[in-house]
Amino acid sequence: MIRLQEEPENVELRRQFDEWLVDSVNATAWAETERMSRAVAGGSPAHAQDWGPFLGRLRHGAAEAEGCLGGPLRLPLSDATDRVAKSARTRATVARPDRRRVLGLGGLAAAAAVLALVVGPDLGRSPDADYVTGTAEVRSLRLTDGSLVTLAPKSALSVGGAGDARHVRLLAGEAFFEVTAAPERPFRVAAGEVQVTVLGTAFNVNRGKAGAEVGVAHGSVRVDYAGSFPTVAETLAAGEFLRVGWSGRIARGERPVSQAAAWRHDQLIAQDQALGEVLDRLRRYYAGAIVVTDDTLLGQPVTGVYDLADPVRALRGIVRSQKAVVRGITPWLLVVSRF
Repeated sequence: MIRLQEEPENVELRRQFDEWLVDSVNATAWAETERMSRAVAGGSPAHAQDWGPFLGRLRHGAAEAEGCLGGPLRLPLSDATDRVAKSARTRATVARPDRRRVLGLGGLAAAAAVLALVVGPDLGRSPDADYVTGTAEVRSLRLTDGSLVTLAPKSALSVGGAGDARHVRLLAGEAFFEVTAAPERPFRVAAGEVQVTVLGTAFNVNRGKAGAEVGVAHGSVRVDYAGSFPTVAETLAAGEFLRVGWSGRIARGERPVSQAAAWRHDQLIAQDQALGEVLDRLRRYYAGAIVVTDDTLLGQPVTGVYDLADPVRALRGIVRSQKAVVRGITPWLLVVSRF
């Protein structure tokens, strides 16, 4: 739908589409996509009077999106929705879309953008969190024992009860810990079932969908994971890192100490990491949604240094090595595909 909308006069593209549509599975998928597009374009948003003003305030405080609809969009929500909804009303038939008319992608894109804005700030993060950060927000906090924690964007941290500031839980995202030495009271960080234990050191912990990563800046830490067989029990020194997948897969390596928490300097450093894991980190700096249409891309290895201060440009650089492209559907929706 995106390609046909962007290039309605492309004869070769239309020929490829006609050949693709002959397959009954593809025809069914196309019909369902059209049905969803019509349903979204013709529907009325529920409770718009409640979440409309909230989204307006949210966008006002977010970074401007790049490369979407010709640049940053500064329209009230109702105006933006009306424009894309109007384009959705001029659509072609399910089986044979008129290449001279705009396809019904607008309403679907608008719905995806609104959904991204509603859930994008991670309002559904655990209510147990004592500290949370929003998109592109970095926050530093001093615990009662004197330890310093720097919380990355879209992260959540829970601190132990009264008198137990030496036991914290990273509920989501990433954090860098500079721990005050207290040999009689080990400092522990839990990221899911991954447990990190230290006496006095500085280290970074990242909790993602696939697992957790621990990197040490100085001192040493012990990493335990009981969720696999055999269980994981590793000791890391300065300059070492350990990735633990929730399945129990382990990857251990070394990197310069300065890279232990490169995100504090607006750098995303990937070293032979899966594209999906890299995108999970990048999403913390983008106020909208990033959708990947080809799941095979998510497992492709990525190596490079990217600027987190410009997440859209960073995304283009990340996917370029996989011969993929980024399309800005709205200022809050980016689509990554191979074509």
